[in-house]
Parts: sequence; structure tokens; C-alpha cells
Amino acid sequence: MDPVTQHNDQQAQRKAAMAVLAHAEAGEIAARLRTLALPAHQDLREGENGLVMLRGRVGGDGAPFNLGEATVSRAAVRLASGEVGFGYTLGRDREKARLMALCDALVQSRDLGAAVERDVIAPLREDLLARRRKAAAQTAATKVDFYTMVRGEG
Repeated sequence: MDPVTQHNDQQAQRKAAMAVLAHAEAGEIAARLRTLALPAHQDLREGENGLVMLRGRVGGDGAPFNLGEATVSRAAVRLASGEVGFGYTLGRDREKARLMALCDALVQSRDLGAAVERDVIAPLREDLLARRRKAAAQTAATKVDFYTMVRGEG
């Protein structure tokens, strides 16, 4: 596989992992990580809270405007083997940001990437999909079908 394709595949894998981790709770991520023998790692940036500006557009394509601010937490972790991971999450959960950064670094690792996908990301993805299916079923149960009867008048 050429280097560009390999890089793109790795970026897609990282993006998919972060999408799952962003919807998981910090406790769920920590519980899944406990099943692995984690390598030595250090915090490059300890978890910290900050604000980001949310931008919007009228009608989706109008002039941009500042909608407001949202609280975010971020962290960065480096494995002893050199992989660097970053974690960003909405809210003030510094530990979740650190765990996300650790998972991001582990996903990039040649030795542990497959194990993290199998033992951490995949089960969290299944839990997320199950919660979404349950919410969709509960919503579908409240669906009301309206129809119009056509009268036989002229």
C-alpha cells in the first residue's frame, strides 16, 4: 500500500474512533482501557478547559455569524514509542479528554492499534448504536400517521 493511502486510512480510523469516544462516558472508556496492558505514556498537555466560538449561517449558506461559546476540554498524550494523541470533548470533563487522547495515541500504535479497536472502540460503538436504536424505537412508538379521506362528492 502506498504511503498516502496508508496515511488516509489511518486518519479515517482515527476520525471514526474519535466519533465513538466523543459519545462515550469517561467511565466507559476507562473501564475498557483497564482490560489492556497500557504502555508507558506521558501527558504532553494535561486536561484543561476552555471556550470555543460557535459560528452559524442563516439558511445554511448565508453570511456567518457568532452564535455563542461552548465549553470544551482538551488534552494531549505521548506514548513511550512516540505516538501522540489528542482529545477534545464538549463540556468540562478533563479526564475524558485525557482518555480520548490516550486512545488516539494507542490507535496509531502498530503494536496496540488492533487491540484498542477490538477491545475499546468496537464495544463502545456497539453500545452507542444500541442506545440510538432504542431511542429510535421509542420515538417511532409515538409516531402518528395522518391521512385525509377523500369524499365522494363532486
